[in-house]
Amino acid sequence: MKNIKKILIIIQRSNGDVFLSHTLVKTLYDYFKNVQIDLLVNDDTLEVARLLPCVSFIHTFSYQKKQNSRFKQEKNLIFSLFRKYDLSINLTASDRSVIYALLAGKKSISAVEKEQKKSWWKKNLLTYYYYFDPNKHILTNNLQALNILKISHKKIIPSITFSKSITVKVKERLNFNGIEQFIIFHPSAQYNYKVYPKHLRDQLLHLLNDLALPIIITGGSSDIDFRIKNEIPALPNIYNLIGETSLEEFFILSQLSLAYVGMDTLNMHIASSQNKSIFAIFGPTNLRMWSPWSNQDRMSATQNKLIQTYGNVTIFQASLPCVACGKAGCDDNHGKSNCLYAISPVIVFNEIKEWYSQSI
Repeated sequence: MKNIKKILIIIQRSNGDVFLSHTLVKTLYDYFKNVQIDLLVNDDTLEVARLLPCVSFIHTFSYQKKQNSRFKQEKNLIFSLFRKYDLSINLTASDRSVIYALLAGKKSISAVEKEQKKSWWKKNLLTYYYYFDPNKHILTNNLQALNILKISHKKIIPSITFSKSITVKVKERLNFNGIEQFIIFHPSAQYNYKVYPKHLRDQLLHLLNDLALPIIITGGSSDIDFRIKNEIPALPNIYNLIGETSLEEFFILSQLSLAYVGMDTLNMHIASSQNKSIFAIFGPTNLRMWSPWSNQDRMSATQNKLIQTYGNVTIFQASLPCVACGKAGCDDNHGKSNCLYAISPVIVFNEIKEWYSQSI
């Protein structure tokens, strides 16, 4: 492994997975001098992948193309990958991603399932493998490849820096609105089953408004985001910027903010990497895998609780026996999540109010 010049990292999952591969990418880049690191990601995570430093090239896989012209995409992708890399590292256990790792790298490392009937052929063909553990944080899973390679690492998520021009642009917008200190409230998520109900969100925003502290509402440009944008109440200290900032600009806003308040989504992990105070509302999401990582304490949440704080992170969950089920809503089909309806906005606000009173 000493003569590694080209590495491919395969991350065929969500935006959060791609962002939380940053520690792995940066550590490999620093360890192997003059190494080229490429990524293979799903095309709907390309925007996040492009922001990761130390990456030379990004291959993409499209599920839309898979439906329309599956074999053409597979042929072109395999041609572009085949034996082009000294080492391939695959962070998911899916059959497709393992095959890509085997074809791309002269040596290969991959996550595999613990079930023998699913993983036997993968373990026989891969150079090295490790078991993906859903009871461990995604960062811990992602760093297993470094453990196999005997490369020392720090269990932190580095923040990402941007050009001075983007920072100046964001600061000018804040100055134009007379905003100095502020908190970010991020009410949206990729899926409806992870969104805090409107009536509870409105109560929380009215309570936060009484802090007399600017609250910047952030969000993207999806249908969910724009629905929420139109629902946000008009209050004196609310600045509704949903759909009005790029992902790069969110990074800057988050870096300049005092705290993140909102849902468990990519933006939460961004704020956590910047060591911001985090107040995260969790529904059915697997907390052990996806809770905010605290660089301060180098840990995440390991059990479900109504309220828990570690390092700079506070998490809110419902006090229901099914929490956290890990399903996509109670019907496991992107429907309603009853647990989100059972989280009191007063409890959330009281924690934020106490933190703010101690920080001013």
